[in-house]
This record gives sequence, C-alpha cells and structure tokens, in this order.
Amino acid sequence: MADFELPVTRYATSGDVNIAYQIMGSGPVDIIMVPGFVSHVEFMHELPGYTATLRRLSTFARVVTFDKRGQGLSDRISGAPSLEQRMDDVCAVMNDIGSRRAVLVGFSEGGAMSVLFAATYPERVAQLVLFGSFAAPTFRTGDPEERAAQIVKTWGTAEMMKAVIPSQTSPEAIRQFAKLERLSASPGAVRTVVLLMAGIDVRPILPSVQVPTLVLHRSQDGRVPVEAGRNLAASMPNARFIEYPGGDHAFWAGDTGPILGDIEEFVTGHRDSSSSELERVLATVLFTDIVDSTRSAAAMGDQAWRQSLDNHDQLAKQMLDKHRGTLVKSTGDGILATFDGPGRAVRCALALGSATQQIGLPLRAGLHTGEIEIRGSDIGGIAVHAAARVMAKSRPTEVLVSRVVTDLVAGAGLKFSERGSHELKGLPGRWDLFAASV
Repeated sequence: MADFELPVTRYATSGDVNIAYQIMGSGPVDIIMVPGFVSHVEFMHELPGYTATLRRLSTFARVVTFDKRGQGLSDRISGAPSLEQRMDDVCAVMNDIGSRRAVLVGFSEGGAMSVLFAATYPERVAQLVLFGSFAAPTFRTGDPEERAAQIVKTWGTAEMMKAVIPSQTSPEAIRQFAKLERLSASPGAVRTVVLLMAGIDVRPILPSVQVPTLVLHRSQDGRVPVEAGRNLAASMPNARFIEYPGGDHAFWAGDTGPILGDIEEFVTGHRDSSSSELERVLATVLFTDIVDSTRSAAAMGDQAWRQSLDNHDQLAKQMLDKHRGTLVKSTGDGILATFDGPGRAVRCALALGSATQQIGLPLRAGLHTGEIEIRGSDIGGIAVHAAARVMAKSRPTEVLVSRVVTDLVAGAGLKFSERGSHELKGLPGRWDLFAASV
C-alpha cells in the first residue's frame, strides 16, 4: 500500500485572477467541489474528517477542490465575487484540468452558484449534488448590515463553528476552525460576502435546471434549516431529496458514511458494499518509547517502576485528549497513537516528551503520515511500520518525523532540523528525517 500524500495546489487563470485548486484521485468521473462561505484548499486538510471524506469520493472519481476568488489561496480581489464571476472560475478550473463535463457538488452557499451553473451550462454538468444548500437566504429578518457587523466582530474566533460543526467542541478543533477563518478571508472580505449572500435568490431558475440532482440535508442543520433543502428539491424537476439525522452543517463532519454512499450511488449507479476502503484512512501515526526503560526498571525496583509507568500512562492520556489523538495501545514502555491532523500529532509528541522528562522518564518519538488499515481496535499498514522505524532512529528526548509530516504542517509554527537521509529497515528507498521543535 503506497503512502498517501496530500495533493499539490495548482492555479487556473480566470481572466486576470488566479484560482487555487487541488486534485485527488483519478477516477473516470470528475467531481467539482464548490465551496461554501469560506475555504482554504490546503489548511482545510487540518480539519477532522475533511481529507478522509475527499479520499472516499476519490475512490470512484477525480475530485477537485478550489478556493473562490478573493479567498484562501486564490487571488484577493476588491469586493465580493458575483455568481457570474464564480461560474467563470469553475469553467477556468475545468478547462485547466481538461474536464469537459463534471458532477458539481455545491456546499452551503456554493449551492446557489452550482444551480446557476447547471442551468447556464447544462452541457458541462453531468449531475448536480447540493448539500446543506439554499436557493435564497434563510435569514429574512434583520438588517444585512447588522448581520454582517455581528459576523465580522467575532471573525477569527470560531464563533461560527457552533452552527457549522456543533459536534466538534474540543479546544483544538475550535482553534483550528478559528485559524481557518483567519486564513480564508479577512474581516473586510467576509463583510462583503455576507452582504452579497443577502441578495442571492436563484428560485426563479430552479424549474429550468434539467440535470439530475441530489439534494442532501441534515435534519438539525444549525446553519441552514432543513426546510431550505426540502424547498430546493421540490422546485427542481429532476431532484431527489434525502434527509439525514444530525446537526452538523459541514459535509465532512458527523456520520458521513451514508452521505458518501448515496453520492457514490447517485454518480456511478452502484454503492461500494465492501468495507475495505472504509477501513483504510489517512492518519498521522505516533510511536513513543521510554529511553533505557530496562535499566531504569532495574534501578527503581518493580513497585516504583510500576508507579512511574502509571504516571506515564496518565500523562499520555491527558496529552492525547488535549490534542485529539487516539490511543491504539500501550507498548509496555511507550504508546502507539493516531491523529487526524499532523500538526496536532507533532505538538502532542513534543508536549508528552516534555511532561514525561519532568518525572524522570525521557522519551524518544517517531511520526509518519500515511494510510493505515483499521483492524478492530488495532491498526496496520506501511505507515505504521514507517512510524516505528522513524522512532528507532530518534535520539533520546527527540521527536523525529518523516518528510511528509514536515510538508503537511508547513506554516503551522513548528520548527524542524534536518537529521539526514536514512534507510529504514524493511522499507524501500531512503527517508529524509527531521527533528521537531517549537
């Protein structure tokens, strides 16, 4: 099984504006993911569940994500982009990748533009999927200027997360979402987008959308009421509506299995009934090991050593909870854990190493990001072996990582020192390793 690396960001030219996009997968069908309110094609991979969701779609399609003009890694502009300009940007991305016809998946605010695109360019849209979307703003009361002012006032604090992803409440998840807000758009840009959204109304064109459409919505969506999805589907001649339990507005959060299965069946005509793909996910794997544990056990005696191990295990649990890690198992004098974000994994390893050193148990740690196989309560795969081999090369009190980890956390405020190129037992090629620090 080959290790998975996140896609490279590319640029398509739409007039004089550069649109950032990424491609995952190489299936026979093209899926264009039309973003909602804000996005950042690179940093969104740090959000729990986002990459795994795209990976699932990429098992049967070539999946394209992009940042609309003025946001994320696309060129900044003055004001907010009109729906017509955003349609031009989708055309530019499709042309750049050589896609003549694609499935449009519009999320939230991106649904209205997707509807307009499908009505305007039916020859370029094979099917339309709308998730958590609306045809007209669901807030009809209050002054748009006041609403914009309220959003701008708390921008960058993840206040919006309460409605977008209510199921994720950990401090780390909130911190990541707040960072996504700041990286995606400035407060001034957000204000113009909010005011633009207040004027969106594509209801008159819904009857003219002839492409097959799947409208998906969660029953307790805290951002866009489910009635908006029902009304959207009822006004389109070839639309089917499916409602799911839950309150998450984000398509990558919550129970995504049924949603992704329905999308695959709608797009391909069949649903993957095997569980093999669902049991393989992208993760950052952490191995730790207490330095000179045998010598320490002999010097301390059984009872004192057992107490030290209990203290170690308690610290490990605290650090994993704080950084949203999952303990797979204790290795006797260390741990094996997984994370859905490499930045959190590195910070957890550094924090755990510092904490255990204070109680006289220095650690060495190794991390690698790649695909893992879920085997009940255990994990397997090349990524697991790679993390173990990286740890074996680690010096006492050192957190050693593979190059793929450093590439994925660029810009996250972590520092890395080169530790040379190494052969790792049982793994092909040479591996560049780096020591992490803050």
